[in-house]
Amino acid sequence: MLAVPRQLLGQPEPPVEVAHSAPRLCHPVAAPGGPPPVATNEEYPMDRTEWGDLPRAARASVELHTGPVVKAERAPHGVMSRLACTLYSEDDHRVFVKGGRDTDPQVWVYRHEAAVTRLAPHAPRVLWEVEAGGWVLYGYEYVSGRHPDLSPGSPDIVLLLQTLRSVSGVPWPDPVRKRPLRDRYADFLPDEVPAELLDRTLAHTDLSIYNMMITSSGQLLLLDWALSCPGPAWTDSALVVPRLISAGHLPQEAEQIAMEIPTFRDANPAVITEFAQVVCAAWETWGKARQLPHGAELTAAAHSWVQHRRDGN
Repeated sequence: MLAVPRQLLGQPEPPVEVAHSAPRLCHPVAAPGGPPPVATNEEYPMDRTEWGDLPRAARASVELHTGPVVKAERAPHGVMSRLACTLYSEDDHRVFVKGGRDTDPQVWVYRHEAAVTRLAPHAPRVLWEVEAGGWVLYGYEYVSGRHPDLSPGSPDIVLLLQTLRSVSGVPWPDPVRKRPLRDRYADFLPDEVPAELLDRTLAHTDLSIYNMMITSSGQLLLLDWALSCPGPAWTDSALVVPRLISAGHLPQEAEQIAMEIPTFRDANPAVITEFAQVVCAAWETWGKARQLPHGAELTAAAHSWVQHRRDGN
């Protein structure tokens, strides 16, 4: 796995003493520091391992679930996994597999993602887990479909809103330990953090179109919950605003779309403005440390959002 700086991932919270033992769904492992990137995980360069290069023990353990694998197709997007591919079995059954070496200091991310995905709405099913041959691998339901078009006038925006309404306000699953969103932006927040930022609801936080899939039934699923964390109920609705601006919407149009989500519409406008400023400052700072495709574009969109908030709110 790529060594993604912990500010972006947000390390798991340290274990706490409880009356009974909660399942250990992710491992608090130290990771290197440094500024996180501004863009999403599909934009990192990544040294991938091919299916055929896995140890025989790992492949054999996977095939206990899939049957004999006749073809493996590398995932075209997403780089936070050492292995990410679609496996085809003899009956053309498909499963998406991702994971990495069990010695990887960020192996907890795979466990975290699977734990959240199992509980999240509008997410693919987690089918199985394998630890063999020095690798940790997860099998996910193969989702066939297309990535959405978020440009002005696209009917896909209606599907996005349906999913955001469903996800917005879902409580963070308490057994899953993960530092909250406010920690990710700690260097950019004021000394007195607004109370609204202390909420603990489920937030995906990585709403690239490559992490969305529209199925043949017309449902928009959210993929890749690796960066999910506890945050305000309006987090994803707010973070989609610069995405919409980047897709061609004017800032006021993008916000009007986000206003269709009750949690965003009912949020304190001053807190939304402050959050926009924090996100913009963070993306700009992180982008200077690591130049990535589309990073400048997203930062420019965030700037225009902040200016709109300052002018109109």
